[in-house]
Amino acid sequence: MEKVKSSGFALLPFFVFIFIYLGTGIAYHFMGDSMAFYRMPSVAAMFFSVVVAFFMGKEKLDDKFKTFAKGASNHEVFTMLMIYILAGAFASVATAMGAKDSTVSLGLSLIPPSMVVVGLFIVAAFFGTATGSSMGTIYALVPVAVGIAEKSGVSALLSVSSVVCGAMLGDNLSLISDTTIVATRSQGVAMKDKFKINFFIALPAAILTMTIFFILGQTKNAVHLEAAPFDIVKCIPYFTVLILSILGLNVFFTLTFSTFVAGIIGLIKGSLTFENFAKSLYSGICGMNEVFFLTLFCAGMSEIVAKNGGFVWIIDKLKHIIKGERSAMISIAILVSSCVFATANNTVAIVISGGTAKKISTKHNIDPRITASILDIFSCVFKGILPYGAQLVVAANMASSSTTKGQIFSSIDLVPNMFYCWFLSISCLLFIFFPFFRKVLKKGSLSFEKT
Repeated sequence: MEKVKSSGFALLPFFVFIFIYLGTGIAYHFMGDSMAFYRMPSVAAMFFSVVVAFFMGKEKLDDKFKTFAKGASNHEVFTMLMIYILAGAFASVATAMGAKDSTVSLGLSLIPPSMVVVGLFIVAAFFGTATGSSMGTIYALVPVAVGIAEKSGVSALLSVSSVVCGAMLGDNLSLISDTTIVATRSQGVAMKDKFKINFFIALPAAILTMTIFFILGQTKNAVHLEAAPFDIVKCIPYFTVLILSILGLNVFFTLTFSTFVAGIIGLIKGSLTFENFAKSLYSGICGMNEVFFLTLFCAGMSEIVAKNGGFVWIIDKLKHIIKGERSAMISIAILVSSCVFATANNTVAIVISGGTAKKISTKHNIDPRITASILDIFSCVFKGILPYGAQLVVAANMASSSTTKGQIFSSIDLVPNMFYCWFLSISCLLFIFFPFFRKVLKKGSLSFEKT
């Protein structure tokens, strides 16, 4: 096997992507656009980077395309793409048949009057875990959180923060979220195995967050929430996908079976016709086109970068700071966090950093389940505290447009109240620096399914 020479110049395509994606965001920001960092389509920026990659190196164009195709057709990449399609189909059908509205209403109906703020956190966490979408959770619950705040006298900022924190917890733990899919497939581990480690690290952070919200959310004006009517049967698809995923059933079977469960219930209940079921299925598949093509382009481009020595150069440079297992894990955390800061997108960040993280992990004998968890956790942490990230920007804008009492605040105001993200970072650092926590998860204590 030919030894690859180290070359920092080989990383140029990645820098082109970051320059275009981040540069466009900064330009729109100075033009006063609140969604500045989401105006440039990530796929378009990645396509420009792929073009740059094809101009690099001395190989013939046909040979470069073979290298690109090798990366894009990798088994792990193809598996990832299929999971995207199935996850999108399930989410779309479940929403169309009424599972989303019924699940939110069910959760709200269970919140005790004295625990509205911590209750919102729990409902958002469950909904985010079931749907795999932090943005969907925010869209569904922020207006509710503002209404609750105005009735109870609790700070609207605190109520909205609890929803966003819960959404980030759900997205981080969900077995069907983009970040989980990318993190696990890039490291070649089963989603249920990553979930177990992730849960172990996230649980203390979640408990501390609930404690803080319970204390700060106390009010003399306890309110009974007026949840919309719900149908418990329509909640079954989300419970199905959660249970089957945790049981460790094959992810393709889990998502396909759950999609048809949602469709059949919709047909029986009359909330779907066969035509609507088919259209929802198609819409969900097409709705994953951005992350689908982004992953495809990035995988092919990464193979060219790897062949030109880009990843070897990164690892050579990291040798100076990596002295062992702990510093290797910290370098992975820094790598994915830097990508989140540059792109304001946690899925994109893991797509970019996953390959290098796997090489570091392999070289320093880090359990790939742990690597997958670190990638997902730190991408979640920094996405949740970025004032220009979609979650905080959308939450602040929705809160301002939903209020009737003028409780207006910005995304920057939300940052200090993102308790879950702050506690999660501390919990993960403790996990990294103190071997005791990792020994709890030694091989054999948890099933480890190589995929």
